[in-house]
Amino acid sequence: MITEDTQLNRSALWSSYVDESYVTQLRTYVKNNIIPEGERIDREDYYPVDLIKRLSTQGYNSVAVEERFGGQGLGYQYAAAIFEEVSVASAAVGISLITIFQAQTMIGQFGDESLKQRYLPEFAKGLITSYALTEAAHGSDIRQLDTKAWKEEDDWVIRGEKHFITSGSAAELFIILAQTEKGVSVFAVPRDSKGVSSYEGGNSATFGLRNGPHVNVIFKDVRVPADHLIGVEGKGVRQAVMVLNHSRILAGAVSLGIARAAFEGALVFARDRRAFDQHVLEFQGIQWYFANMLTEIDAARLLVYRAALALDRNEQPARWGSEAKLKASEVATEVASRAAQICGAYGIMEEAPFGRYLRDAKAYEVAGGSSEILKNTIGKFLMPVAGLDTVKRKT
Repeated sequence: MITEDTQLNRSALWSSYVDESYVTQLRTYVKNNIIPEGERIDREDYYPVDLIKRLSTQGYNSVAVEERFGGQGLGYQYAAAIFEEVSVASAAVGISLITIFQAQTMIGQFGDESLKQRYLPEFAKGLITSYALTEAAHGSDIRQLDTKAWKEEDDWVIRGEKHFITSGSAAELFIILAQTEKGVSVFAVPRDSKGVSSYEGGNSATFGLRNGPHVNVIFKDVRVPADHLIGVEGKGVRQAVMVLNHSRILAGAVSLGIARAAFEGALVFARDRRAFDQHVLEFQGIQWYFANMLTEIDAARLLVYRAALALDRNEQPARWGSEAKLKASEVATEVASRAAQICGAYGIMEEAPFGRYLRDAKAYEVAGGSSEILKNTIGKFLMPVAGLDTVKRKT
């Protein structure tokens, strides 16, 4: 059994890539407020509304929002630190924040000034949002959609249904894609709009990243003001992909948190457990396991924070976001599996947290951009680097 007082020197294990005092305060907040709830959120599969609202009072929900809209304006390295630390306690809370940051990014990057003024200040007050792209017939292919939108006088009217929407059970605002006359376009739709409803479909629950059942959202001739079209009509696919590139860096930070939690739990177990007249951690073979895990986590952390810096500088976000999520998610799955192995029978007990870590880690190799999609994105980046796009144009 893991002891209550772990006495791990976390500052030595996990150095800060942003202001150290900021991270120290963040870790203390997570320890006192999120760690006690992590297991229950997973077990009961609910959206942690109260925790998300309380995080907003600390400024964590709006860390990357411009100061003129009530945010901290600190950038994505600070956002990555928040996602990493929060997810050590609960990846489900990290996932809940992801859909908030996706909405912020879409509105902040592409929204009209009136839309920014209306919604961006609300994030510091706890606004919960969902990034609702997926449809039953199309999945990850968002180039053609069954949800339609058309102009009537000064409003847009939206009709359709979105499926398997993360954070949809608690969202107060949806960011959606719909097909218009000019192509796929992005809209902001308040949940309390007339004609918006939701229900749980037949496959609403997942085995990991459990922040409430995924829901299907119905838009029955929903009317929204003209400025709730976000960006340029017909350019929604490009805008959505840009936002996904941003959020994949934060997804990588969530995976870092999962990996760290599994590593720390196994380290405490190996330190406290005795076998054959010595601590398990004193066996060389076990030390080698930890050496490999720590090296991989450190490598993933370096990549995620380098990617966040690139995002702040607008340097190749598709490349760095894909690399960060690919590496961190695979490391998290490997570390969670190895941690359970180190802990023996305790590692596979229901009361132990390692099953949750493994389920969360594996789920994020699929959710938010599967490893295969990420490799495709990295491959597309390499084509022009190698000159093949030039060759194709000439032939």
